[in-house]
Amino acid sequence: MATNLSIDPKLLERTVELSGERTKKAAVNKALQEFIARREQKHLVDLFGKLDWNSACDYKAERSRRESAR
Repeated sequence: MATNLSIDPKLLERTVELSGERTKKAAVNKALQEFIARREQKHLVDLFGKLDWNSACDYKAERSRRESAR
């Protein structure tokens, strides 16, 4: 989808530098992907302290049991 945007040139150049991408388009796409990922991660932070934790659960034993069942 073609879109015309007016983007601050200094901000765009800094984004290209920090992203390591070779083109402005790739840098903007990467920045948008990271923005989305960061916002989605915020929802996980809201769960801290709200989930019940079973300290008796041995996750390593469960993992070994699942892998041996394959």
